[in-house]
Amino acid sequence: MMASKNRPIIFPTRLKPGNTIGITAPASHFNKDLFNQGLSVLKDMGFKLVVPDGVFNKRSYLAGSDEQRAEVVNQLFADDAIDAIVCARGGFGSMKILSLLDYDIIRCHPKICVGFSDISALLYALHAETGLVTFHGPTVTTLARANPFNIDAFTGALSAEDPLKLQAIEPVVIRPGRAEGPIMGGNLTTLCHLTGTAYAPSFGSTILFIEDRGEATYRIDRMLTQMKMAGCFNGLAGLILGSFTDCGDFEPIVQVVTDLFKEDTFPIMAGFPIGHGADNVTVPIGLPAALDTAQQTLSFDQPATLP
Repeated sequence: MMASKNRPIIFPTRLKPGNTIGITAPASHFNKDLFNQGLSVLKDMGFKLVVPDGVFNKRSYLAGSDEQRAEVVNQLFADDAIDAIVCARGGFGSMKILSLLDYDIIRCHPKICVGFSDISALLYALHAETGLVTFHGPTVTTLARANPFNIDAFTGALSAEDPLKLQAIEPVVIRPGRAEGPIMGGNLTTLCHLTGTAYAPSFGSTILFIEDRGEATYRIDRMLTQMKMAGCFNGLAGLILGSFTDCGDFEPIVQVVTDLFKEDTFPIMAGFPIGHGADNVTVPIGLPAALDTAQQTLSFDQPATLP
């Protein structure tokens, strides 16, 4: 089942105080203290919560079997009483459930789905298979320690009536220019591991953002090189480097990117607070946007949700 391209965009319904958020754990099991703290943050935002029993399952490093984890996702999408879905934690395991998801149900019951890190596989597949706008943002366990900036970005992306505009915090312009296209991306390691599968990423005509944690420069080089050789970046409109936390000095990573894409002409910029750093803004996946290196902004021309 090859991930489809050019599906019509499906917008989820805007999240409002009093709405109900369902929690799923499509990847690794989690620290319960952080999980409970994250639930408290969501409650303080004014949301009701539904935590299915299956979320607490454990199977080695996973939050239950592949079938169990996929079933929770399917059930939350199918349940009209659930207004949005937030993932408990990343880790590993999201790619293992992609073939078990009911994309027809998801397409017919579109709703907000949020997470990052390993959840990038789920976010990409949901958008590619259905056209649904998904959200790269905090998980329940990272909300436990989220600062006000992250919380405002989270609620803004999911609830705002106006289009989002993201500003680079520590801008590094690698190649200047302006690009327009749908935003795609996520964790580099996770997206790289989809290469060669039925859900292999294709980023043609998109603005791609990538981020990672704990990867040496040569491994980042290896992953980007593999994806480029596989054609994942053919026709890319623009490239954004998010946080590369615990990956050593950033300058060698910039050099890898500069060398790898030296024959291309699209703009490349770093410095947006996306990923495993202290700041992790919520970014709509699949929504058209414009990257402007002169203004150091990523601007969307419409809200990510519908009333």
